[in-house]
Amino acid sequence: MEALENRVQPYAWGSLTAIPSLLGQPPTGSPQAELWLGAHPSAPSTLGNGVTLDSLLATSPGTLLGPKVLARFGPRLPFLLKVLAAAQPLSLQAHPTLAQAKAGYAKEEAADVPRSAPHRNYKDDNHKPEIICALTDFHALCGFRRVADSVRLFKGLGLDTSVLEQHGLRGYFEHVMTLPPSARGALVDQLVDASRSPVPGFEAECLLAQRLSTAYPRDIGIVGALLLNLVILKPGEALYLDAGNLHAYLEGTGIELMANSDNVLRGGLTPKHVDVPELLSVLDFRDGPPHVLRPEGEGEATYPTPAPDFRLSRLTLDGERTLPPGLPQILLVTEGSFEAQGQSFGRGRSVFIGADETVTLRGQATIFRATPGL
Repeated sequence: MEALENRVQPYAWGSLTAIPSLLGQPPTGSPQAELWLGAHPSAPSTLGNGVTLDSLLATSPGTLLGPKVLARFGPRLPFLLKVLAAAQPLSLQAHPTLAQAKAGYAKEEAADVPRSAPHRNYKDDNHKPEIICALTDFHALCGFRRVADSVRLFKGLGLDTSVLEQHGLRGYFEHVMTLPPSARGALVDQLVDASRSPVPGFEAECLLAQRLSTAYPRDIGIVGALLLNLVILKPGEALYLDAGNLHAYLEGTGIELMANSDNVLRGGLTPKHVDVPELLSVLDFRDGPPHVLRPEGEGEATYPTPAPDFRLSRLTLDGERTLPPGLPQILLVTEGSFEAQGQSFGRGRSVFIGADETVTLRGQATIFRATPGL
């Protein structure tokens, strides 16, 4: 068992206070958007001796990852755990399937596109399914709303819905994303101006258009955002986002667990690179309401997903609990504290436990537990 020190990502959309509060540290005055817990080479966790977690795993992958993980994923930790703290909306984005990631990565490698290049789409060859579990009220956009409802909203805003009605979501999304720049700006202006008079039944969406316009003026992603389901998770609720799901996190703090990847294809609400053809090739245009996950079970409540890369659970410790060996895991304390192997871990502390270890926890704590989903 190894205590972890974890890297903070200071993205501009991050909260000034949420992650410092969790860690028991004073705010720095700068945004702190994500706390990464894991072995991703871009920002691996470190141990007390300064060794990074990815370096530790490389010394003995068979022991630390276990035979099941090694056989399925090779000598790497298959998941990445994060604390995500958004004060401003993130980019509209989707993630590729495993096959798409492998093909896209190989293509860009063959073309000698530097992995740090701002126009690079695939930073690695892995997919990136993910789950976000709310620690506070958490506002998000997730998947395409029912077409009929989007038609009603857009007609209420005075927008032309003929392409949406005749050619569906794919046809309409491709249409607006490929408009000439001046036409895109004019369409966004029309939508934002009209949203000042809320459409009945879509008051929250109209307010969102105003907010997005302030942060990203004339960004065509505002039109895309208003095609999506607006969701407000209560603490403990979660969303699972599979490949192709167009989404954006808007505000709030949550526990995010994903496959060990950083592949993001953006669709707007960002100054970063947007590759429209590549985005269209990965998007899932099925419409309908999102499925909100709620924890299942007592003591250790799980959030079931189909992803083999990860499994998220929330452990309510009240006394003693033994975690058996077999799979590598990362624990993050969000409330209370526990003791194990002569060490004490309070709020904001985290540990890595190798697949070969049996660890007994003692105390009163709320602990988020990340393991492979095997």
